Amino acid sequence: MVQPLFVCALDDTLWLSEDEAVAYVLEKHFATFYQAERTQTTPPKGTYTFVAQCGMSGVILGPPNYHDYQNQLRKLHAERFSRMPFDMFKSRVRIVKDEEVVKKWIEEQSWKTEYNALNVPEPVKFSAREEVEKHFRATHLASIIRQVETHTVSGPASRAMPCRPLQHLVRVKWEEQRRFPLSLATVLSQQFASRGLQFFKVNKTVTHVAVARPTYLEIETNPVSENVKRIIEFINAHPRCSRRDLFNALAPSAVPTTQAPAEGAAPAELTAEASAIITDLHWLVHQGHVIEFANGTLETAKKPIPRLPKPAPAKKTEAKVEEVKTDEVKVEHSASAEPASPEQPTEAMTPVAEQPSEVPAEPVIEATPESAPLPAPPS
Repeated sequence: MVQPLFVCALDDTLWLSEDEAVAYVLEKHFATFYQAERTQTTPPKGTYTFVAQCGMSGVILGPPNYHDYQNQLRKLHAERFSRMPFDMFKSRVRIVKDEEVVKKWIEEQSWKTEYNALNVPEPVKFSAREEVEKHFRATHLASIIRQVETHTVSGPASRAMPCRPLQHLVRVKWEEQRRFPLSLATVLSQQFASRGLQFFKVNKTVTHVAVARPTYLEIETNPVSENVKRIIEFINAHPRCSRRDLFNALAPSAVPTTQAPAEGAAPAELTAEASAIITDLHWLVHQGHVIEFANGTLETAKKPIPRLPKPAPAKKTEAKVEEVKTDEVKVEHSASAEPASPEQPTEAMTPVAEQPSEVPAEPVIEATPESAPLPAPPS
């Protein structure tokens, strides 16, 4: 099941449920839609010596025998402690017999708060927050809160999300990508590739982005201009050199590209020699023969290390022949009689029994010492 997402159009905050988004809007942007108005009313009649008070929030709920006590108790639980079981929340309520606290509750009950709806064609007034929420859902919910499948937020906004579960999730993912940014690198490589940029690694450690991947240029065998040779040779002879170093060495009369002209002055024209070097360096960088890093240093592409050829696998047919020959030798030795000692001559060996006349006898090659010659095959 896919988790739905809800976006508040007022400040682009993201939420996991519609109820959380509504509660957030009515808390942070209440004045945009409603105006609270307090008017004096008749105080509660009777004598009260104690009241119930929430031990966690300090909200005075009134005497337990007051007619509105249960409504205030459940309202406070729903608004601020809905994740806590109601019985546990109720156990945190304590009875206070302080005269000042009782007097403060009576004073609060001497006033009533009403809510006037704003940005509506006709004036509407509500006496309770529950009525305000119902009016907001019926009138403003569709235009203020919308359900989405995906949503993009900036880095600072993602770390300051008011939705705690989402904020925790972003923090965990951020820490994972900080240790091993595989997903981030994949997305960035796709974005850079669509804009003509390429990813590559230097010394198999640091990943860089450039207009081309490093491509080695052999100036001894490839036909290149004299300026290209000079640029390659200078960069190889001066590791971690910059454009300024290159121009100072190859075109001393040129104005360094990093030097800004004085305010109000026209930029100086480059010499033909400097323009040629700029053109050749631009070509080398875009071909990947020269790498220009973000810190301004220049480096030539390294010559790739030749790979060793893999050994050719043994032919299967020869392996099968060897296997068959080995099996034949094994069978022959197992079928023959005990081998004769090397000192015993071949004629003294026990002859093989003759076969019946109906079946022609097949010649048998008997084991012979290495010094004795092999018998001739039968004619």
